[in-house]
Amino acid sequence: MATRQIVLDIPEKVLLAEKSDPLAFGRELRVLAAVKLYELGRLSSGRAAELADMSRVEFLKALDTYRVFPLQAELDDLEGGHA
Repeated sequence: MATRQIVLDIPEKVLLAEKSDPLAFGRELRVLAAVKLYELGRLSSGRAAELADMSRVEFLKALDTYRVFPLQAELDDLEGGHA
């Protein structure tokens, strides 16, 4: 799988406030981005799991941590089809 690297400048004060090292904070940002893009319907659960660097099952289980319903996109499609 081909990948691209994206570099973010994170203020030192943010890392200090989060009590996190750059590597751990970067991993968390990947997961947060994947969850939000999935929640917005911009990524499928499979693609979001790839972004989060975890299996699809792990990703779907992780959604609960962020209070995101794992099948919301499917429900929205069903509701839209009956309108």
